[in-house]
Amino acid sequence: MSLNEPEALLRDLGGLLTERGWMLACAESCTGGLLSAALTELPGSSVWFERGFVTYSNAAKMQHLRVSADTLERFGAVSEETAMEMAAGVLAEVRDAQFAISTTGIAGPGGATPGKPVGMVCFGFARRAADGIVTRAAVKIFEGGRGEVRRSAVDYALRTALEFIAQR
Repeated sequence: MSLNEPEALLRDLGGLLTERGWMLACAESCTGGLLSAALTELPGSSVWFERGFVTYSNAAKMQHLRVSADTLERFGAVSEETAMEMAAGVLAEVRDAQFAISTTGIAGPGGATPGKPVGMVCFGFARRAADGIVTRAAVKIFEGGRGEVRRSAVDYALRTALEFIAQR
C-alpha cells in the first residue's frame, strides 16, 4: 500500500461515514493493528473511527468479540465464518459503531495448512440494519512476504468497506 493513494481512499471512506453519521470499529488478527493505524492516519478520523481490537489469539476472539468456540473448532480462526463473527462481535460490543471490519489470516512465512495457504486472509464486514446486523465475508490470497500480505490486506479491507457502505 503506497502512502499517497490510501489518503484519498480514507478521505472517501471517512466522508461517507461522516455523511451517514456512522462510526466504524474494527477487529484485527493477522493485520495486528495496521488497519487501525491506517484508519487513524488522517487528521479528524475521530469523527468516524470509534475503536479497534487486536485479537490475535483464539481466546481473545472469544472473550472480546463473541466468536464461538464451535466456529473456531469447526472452521478455524482463518475462515469466513470466524471473520463474520468477529465483525458482528465488534458491533455487539461497540454500541456506538454502525459498521465493522475484521481481518484474520495467514501472513506467513509459516502457518499454512491444507486449503489455507500463506497469504490467505479472510475479511468480515458488518453493518447495523433495521432488522439486525448484516454481515458479509470475503477471502483473498495475497502474494509476497509477511509485510506485503498485511499491507495488501489493509488496502483490500478499506476498499471493500467503502464499496459495502456505498451500497446501502
